[in-house]
Formats: sequence, structure tokens, C-alpha cells
Amino acid sequence: MHVVATAGHVDHGKSTLVRALTGMEPDRWAEERRRGMTIDLGFAWTTLPTGPTVAFVDVPGHERFVPNMLAGIGPVPAVLFVVAADEGWMPQSAEHLEALHALGVRHGLLAVTRSDLLDPVLARDEALEHLAESTLGRIPAVCVSGTTGAGLAELRAALDDLVARLPAPDVNADVRLWVDRAFTIRGAGTVVTGTLAAGTLHVGDELELAPGGRRVVVRGLQSLGAPADSVPAVARVAVNLRGVPRESVHRGAALLTPAKFLLTRTLDVRLSPSFRHGDTSGSPGTASPCYVSPSGKGAAVMVLHVGTAAVAARVRPLRADSARLTLAQPLPLRIGDRALLRDPGTRRIPAGITVLDVRPPALRRRGAAAARAAELSAIDATPDGIAELRRRGLVRREELIAMGVPEPVGVPHAAGWLVDPSLLAQRASTLADAVAAHATANPLEPGMPLETARQLTGMPDARLVELLLGQQLSVADGRVHITGSARGLPEAVRNAVSEIRKELARRPFAAPEAHRLAELGLGAKQLAAAVRAGELLKIAEGIYLAPGADGDALRRLRRLPSPFTLSQARQALDTTRRVAVPIMELLARRGMSRQRPDGTHELV
Repeated sequence: MHVVATAGHVDHGKSTLVRALTGMEPDRWAEERRRGMTIDLGFAWTTLPTGPTVAFVDVPGHERFVPNMLAGIGPVPAVLFVVAADEGWMPQSAEHLEALHALGVRHGLLAVTRSDLLDPVLARDEALEHLAESTLGRIPAVCVSGTTGAGLAELRAALDDLVARLPAPDVNADVRLWVDRAFTIRGAGTVVTGTLAAGTLHVGDELELAPGGRRVVVRGLQSLGAPADSVPAVARVAVNLRGVPRESVHRGAALLTPAKFLLTRTLDVRLSPSFRHGDTSGSPGTASPCYVSPSGKGAAVMVLHVGTAAVAARVRPLRADSARLTLAQPLPLRIGDRALLRDPGTRRIPAGITVLDVRPPALRRRGAAAARAAELSAIDATPDGIAELRRRGLVRREELIAMGVPEPVGVPHAAGWLVDPSLLAQRASTLADAVAAHATANPLEPGMPLETARQLTGMPDARLVELLLGQQLSVADGRVHITGSARGLPEAVRNAVSEIRKELARRPFAAPEAHRLAELGLGAKQLAAAVRAGELLKIAEGIYLAPGADGDALRRLRRLPSPFTLSQARQALDTTRRVAVPIMELLARRGMSRQRPDGTHELV
């Protein structure tokens, strides 16, 4: 299926033409038919000569219903622009073309209606001249009469050619269905409709309703009036939602693949010049400078139209071609999305926009706005994983993809984060210098705590610190060390430990008392450093022996008859109960001995 929107001045025969092409009534409301004017969006479809189906979104042409028109053309890739032969180019023709130009619509077809009432050549040539100045460029034209049927065969053939030129949709993409209608059907519940531009919907799918983030389930699908188990893009689709009250859904809401889009209130955008801004004459126009602030200073409040949504936006110009928008409510936007701004006061379209960033940095410092504008000028709005990572330094993989940016290949990553290699090199150098300085200032500590290293390098997750280690650093026991460091003990500590080792050489299990350790200047840090250096063996708190004393103890105890008492063990080790008890506890923890119910011990 292909979807095409109509556009053109009020009462130029858009609905009549759709009716003649499809045999269907696009106007849905009795009020529309009574007044002979489309007020809201209408829908109809037909099969083209070579087989494809084209669905029409029929939009209102009256000035008062421009927001409804924008909701109709927002998600649609192509347009059937209608101009009446007997009236020619009119004000709403220009306004509709402004909108199409702002949205960057590049595929279209001109239909000159009422060709039975007046020679259509003049109206055709005038309209083509206007259209050529817009993003539509030079498009085919067909002169028709919805009343007599003249030219309809040619129009069908031209529509066939138009849809054949449309880019193929990505049916595997994430779903973002902008809702243009929501209603209730007795026995079914809430139903929404929209144009599915990408992805595929299936019955049973769980989707996210935005704004709000509510999870909903697809109870049923219809496309072109027929039920379906799945509907691929591009398509007009009706979605029956399970367990969702009608009041929870409205035009401008969106059904999304869960956790695949970022909802944003703040975004940086590129402004594209308005087409024919301020020119209501019949002469062709040219692009005029962007206009976003009526007062010329400060922020302007406008309406952002994207998809079927219309949301108030405070526009802060950064420079002539860029601005920061702050939205009244969050929208699921991605880098590269096209939208437009409409001034509610003048009812004009000052600019089209292209989304450049949906997670922009705060502009708090003096000069930050100018620096940001310069940065934005270098962005081409084509989602680029490497370029985006370079700008951000580091970003969560899921968040980058949700921005609409393809995941860059071959970049450093850990714990779900992607890191720019240049940032990694810079922070690795910072960490290496900091760890070396920490080792010099704290010779008794076993390296820098991992959390300190994380904070110092500004990493959001401690697991990212491992990406900074390189060949110079390593992590052990939650601390960052200099790799292969041969740091010894400070001389004073080394001398004190040497004295202890001499005393233990005479009586290996006569652990020095606390007063002796203090006398030698061996506090908790010094003793811990000596243990880490392998110069002492810690048996228990306050009990330090020479390395290998545990093995020597086991050899001596094996000479005793089994089982043996603690007193016998103490005598065999030539030590006190203060030392014998923790030695037996150590051997038991290691599974080398066990205590019997009667209190005696035996080796295993």
C-alpha cells in the first residue's frame, strides 16, 4: 500500500476528486457533507492500474482548519496537490505549499480540477511555477474533472508512476504510529487510526502509548477496512487497543515500540527558511529568512507540528539557522525528524525544522548558546553513530539507538555504555597520572579505590574504569594499581618488620604483643602494607607471624597423637593460648582440622 495526502485551497475539489478516484466518500461527518466542505481528515483508497493500492488522506482546505490539514500531511510521504482551473492559485494553496515545503515533502503530483469549466492550462502553468520553488520541485501535472471523469485515467496512471518512485519503507524499523483519530466501537473498545510510515504491527504486540508511557496491547488490526493479523508499512491502519479508555488517547498521541524512543521536551533544531513567508500575492515566491521571534529578542511561543501532534513550543533562537525548542509536553522524536513551526498569532509558518539533538546540553554558562550554535552548524542532521559519539563523548547504547542513530561499530564499550576513543585516551592519561600521584602520596595503600578512580575520571559507571587501564594500570580487590609496580615498604616500616622477623625466627609462634608493635611504629596501615608485601602473615586481628607459619604449624601438629587438646597444640607450637586458638581456627576454616564434640582436635 501507498499513502498520499491531498492539499490545496478550500472548495477546489479535493474530496470530489478522491470520490471519483475511489468511489468512496472521504468526508466522515454529516456536517462536512451538509456544508460541502472537508472539516476533518477523510480517508479513501483505490487500486491503481498496475496493481498497487493507494490510500488518500483527504485534508481540509479552509484556513480555519489548517491544524487538521497539518495532522493529515505530517506522517505522509507524498502529496496530490489540487488546484481548480476556474480559480487558479489561491491563499490556502500557498499556505498548504508552505507546510509541504517546511516538512520537506519531495514527492507529489499536481491535479488541475474543474477542467470542464475553464481551460486548465493557465492554472496548471501558474501552479507548477509555484510548486517548482518548493521542495516538491518540478512535478507531473494532470488536468481532470471530477464531475465528468475526464482525465481520471491519466491521473491514475500518473499516481501509478508517483508511488513507484516513492522510497521503500523499512518494515523492520521501530513502530511510531502518530494517532489521527481515536474512537470507541461497541464490543471492541478503543480504536485509533493513523499512517504507519515504518515498521510492522502485529496482533498481540505490546506498544507504548506516548505521552504517558502506558503499555497497551494490540487487540486487533484493520487495514483498508479488512481485518489483518499484521500490517507492514506504509499503510493506513486501524488499531484496536485492549484495556485503554478512549479518554487516554487523542490526536497527536503516538503508539511506539517499547523502550525504543526518547520522549523529549527540549531539542535543538535546524531552521529551514519559510517559503513565500508574508507573500499572499499570486506571484511565485522564494525562500525568505527564518523568522522565529516577533519581537526580535528573547523566546517566541509557537506551535510545533510533527506527525499528527501540535504542541506549544518556546523557541530560543541560537542563530539564524538554529534554535532550541522547549515543548509544553514531551514528544517521541528522533534526530533527522522533520516538522514545522506555526505562529498562532499570524497563522503563518515561520520555518520548517530538522531535529538535530533530542538530548541537548544545558546552556547555563555565558557564551554557551553561541558555542552550541557553532557546534550545531557542523551537524548535517543525518544520524551518524561515530559523529554523535564524538560529540557526546560517552552515551548509553540504548539511548543512542533511541535517538535514531545507528550503533557505531568497533568503538570501546562496557556496561551498556559506548565511549569515544579520543575521550577514552584523554581520561586514561588522567587516571594514570592520578594513580601514580596517589601511590607516591600514600605508599602504604594498595592503590587507588575504584570508586575514587570513577569519580576522578567522570565515568558514570565503575565498570567503565577498566576501559581506561591500558598497559599501565590494573585492578585488583577493588583498587587501581600501577601494573608491575615493584614498590617496596618505606624504610622505617621495612626496618621494623625486620626486627619482628628476627624475633619470630627464634620463636616462630610467639606473635608480638600490641605494645611491641607500637614500640616499633607498626600501626594498622603499616602492618596491612607488610601483609600485602608478603613480609608478615596475619593469622587474626592483632596476631602477626612470619610468612609460612601456617604450614609450619600444620607440620608440628601432625606429630601429635590424634585427637589432641588445645593445650597439647599450644605446647607443640611453643606459644600462648592467645596465638594457639586463632591458629586452630585458621586451620579449621581451611578444612585442615576439625574440633570434636569433646573439645579435642584432629587433623583432616
